[in-house]
Amino acid sequence: MTAETISPGTVPAGQDRSNSTIISSSPYHGLWALTNRELKKWYKNPVILLLSLIQPVLWLGLFGKAMNFGAVFTDGAFNIPGLNIPKEIINQLGNMLMLNVFGTSDYFSFLAVGMLSFIVIFTAMFSGMSIVWDRRLGTLNKVMSTPVARGSIVMSKILSSVIRSVVQAAIILLLAVLFGMSTSSMTVLGVLGAFFSLALLSFGFSSIFLMLALRSTNQNTQMAIVNLLNLPLLFGSNALFPASFMPEWLQAFVKVNPISYATDIGRQLLLGSGGMASLAFDFAYLAAFAAVFSAVGIVLSWRLLTK
Repeated sequence: MTAETISPGTVPAGQDRSNSTIISSSPYHGLWALTNRELKKWYKNPVILLLSLIQPVLWLGLFGKAMNFGAVFTDGAFNIPGLNIPKEIINQLGNMLMLNVFGTSDYFSFLAVGMLSFIVIFTAMFSGMSIVWDRRLGTLNKVMSTPVARGSIVMSKILSSVIRSVVQAAIILLLAVLFGMSTSSMTVLGVLGAFFSLALLSFGFSSIFLMLALRSTNQNTQMAIVNLLNLPLLFGSNALFPASFMPEWLQAFVKVNPISYATDIGRQLLLGSGGMASLAFDFAYLAAFAAVFSAVGIVLSWRLLTK
């Protein structure tokens, strides 16, 4: 009897195909199945989606409306007793100051774009929790017993985090428009470009937090990391206030913080504001950030992701 070479994906003549097992050697094998598994935990439980939106909505509704800098510049800065300055001139001067400081005529629109980055970071920070729970519940051992590549396990969690981030950011943008965000400079291409930058931001940060969770078995450790990095990343960016009004040492951190570049893209494309850098540089910075940390995450998954 001569040996017969069987190519992958073929079944010898006369053999029942239902009894044959074809194992794909593709590095992407099982990627979408694992990604869809992660997404089902989210879209089949709307309570999780609702809870994830509460905090940014509160920031928009309370902080964004309470910090009414437009009224401060118009009714406060030029309302000097004894000077009868016409209301029209006061409003013009106030709008000029707002445009000079925030790049837009109202602070709410300025903050709303920053909240898009905030919801992305908030979602990415908790992306590492899923791998911790999979390890504790034994699901990770079952997945690693299959022919699925280690990199696909990590990449599926990154992709699910990116999808969740973009969808939640779209909901926040819609709510912001309903609350009064300026739409005069908003275009379809601008919205698509802004969300592409948010996807890159989510890709990079999800990779970072998943790397930190690769060998962790304690969810309290991940929560401590999230609580430690949450405020520094948010306030060390231009999401809430212009970087030009910050101390020099903090401005240096703002310039390396990827949140600043995603927010800068959003303000240029959605509000027509001037940017801290060109759009080309902003996108290049975010693309490099996402590529480097996702590659490092995949490499570490080969070495650290064990049963």
